[in-house]
Amino acid sequence: MRPRANQGRRFFRSGPVIAAAVVAMALAGCGSSNSGGTSAATTPHGGGSLTVLEGSSFAGAWPGLDPATDTDGAANQSYMDAIFGELFELGQGGKIIPDLATGYSYANGDKTTVITLRQGVKFSDGTPFNAAAVAANWNRDLASSCTCKPIFLSKPVITTPGPYTVDLTLSYVNAPFIDGLQDDIFNWIASPAALRSMGETAFALKPVGAGPFTVVSDTPSSALVLKANPHYWQKGLPYLKTLTFKPVLDDETALKDLESGAGQAYEGMSTPQLAKSFQAHFTTTVEPSTSPYDIQLNTMTAPFNNIRARQAIYYATDTPLLDQKLFGNAYPPTQSFTASAGLYYEPKVPGYLTYNLAKAKMLVKQVGGINISLDTITSPVAQTLDEGLAEEWEAAGMKVTLHNYDLTGLIAVFQSGKWQSFLQTAGAWDPEAGVGVAFRFASTSPFTGVKDPHLDSLIDAASGTIVSSQRQTFNDQINAYIAQKAYGPFLFPIAGYNIAGHGVAGPGLTTPIPSQAVLPEILWQYAYNDNNAG
Repeated sequence: MRPRANQGRRFFRSGPVIAAAVVAMALAGCGSSNSGGTSAATTPHGGGSLTVLEGSSFAGAWPGLDPATDTDGAANQSYMDAIFGELFELGQGGKIIPDLATGYSYANGDKTTVITLRQGVKFSDGTPFNAAAVAANWNRDLASSCTCKPIFLSKPVITTPGPYTVDLTLSYVNAPFIDGLQDDIFNWIASPAALRSMGETAFALKPVGAGPFTVVSDTPSSALVLKANPHYWQKGLPYLKTLTFKPVLDDETALKDLESGAGQAYEGMSTPQLAKSFQAHFTTTVEPSTSPYDIQLNTMTAPFNNIRARQAIYYATDTPLLDQKLFGNAYPPTQSFTASAGLYYEPKVPGYLTYNLAKAKMLVKQVGGINISLDTITSPVAQTLDEGLAEEWEAAGMKVTLHNYDLTGLIAVFQSGKWQSFLQTAGAWDPEAGVGVAFRFASTSPFTGVKDPHLDSLIDAASGTIVSSQRQTFNDQINAYIAQKAYGPFLFPIAGYNIAGHGVAGPGLTTPIPSQAVLPEILWQYAYNDNNAG
């Protein structure tokens, strides 16, 4: 925790931050940048090993990797995808790709989602991957405490009309269900036989799935070592013989580890100031973001149970100036929970309150002053943004104290309800899925500061039709209503970076794939390292 209260900030006069914006501008418009004599490999060869460093802000710790008991499931997405595979993948251009499933359709007035499974697939323990296994997993997942399980308004009925067909029936239409699977525990199917024989505790440390890799050793929060799955359904894949994940403390540590050879790739670099240093030696890929930063306001407690205090935050926030001073106008501001890489993008929202310092000062006086805590996750970019926001808000007469937390601490603060404002991201490739609008604004979410039945009804309506044009209309209405109620201003999406050494490549690692969840999806079965192939 790092308190900073009204200390006459001069944040925007900081030379190093402004200079770093040039780096962000240089990389923001491109998918991949190769410098320092490095380049991504073009022809994959089988064999070899790869050690991937993981950013600590998201996947730096894991209590276990059983989908139903891993409370950080979405943050551990790369681990889960590598072990369990996926029913559906999110590919380049935001395309849904069948993996362990072969397709889906709708029945019963679109209230039933019918998923067909790939035949002949086996779990890595040799037992069959079929509809009964999927249904057993889904029924078990419903009791999970993981925040990345699907949110249903009524209990689903899960049936298996055939050995490779699974039906999920609800009392309503749930359009984003398939789109949301990419960061959802329903997408990761564990071997029921292995779970029964091992028990939950042992299974969480050495889980068994039908993905491209199997677990060799698992030391939580330290290292996860995987090897190629001999039963993997795609012949000739994965390319790698072994895949190892290691968390690192921060981006600077990752840079040093890559330079020393302790790792050959890094997922989740989030410090634009360091992008030029990575680019000088490694393939640096800018991954398209679907999630802008937003300022969550806890409307259940003072001062933000008063709409005038919320409006003061809107008026005091100069988003274009933040983008200019911190990132050299690299990230176009948005007024909604969407970004250009996702569905239903709306950058300008009718009725959205924009920067007006005089009005902000007036509202601060009207409510008798605003003394607040602004929180965020421990991340260089997020903490830098908090500094800039605090300076802007204090210019309007507010008093601001800053705190930052690791992922576990952040979740605990949210669930306690004892917070006032949070700088977070909101949005996903499908805005009604993942860390989308419902995740941040629906009454049923543990990560919301809003309890508004009308907003809930709009979110439900957007989820309640599979017709894309109708979903666009409802999402536009959600944006307008959030702006009308001043429930939380939005800033801009900031691209993440994936880093690969010479000869290392793979979809999502060295080619852009939109972010459905916290991090872009990397399709590990296609990753390779030609430096030690064979």
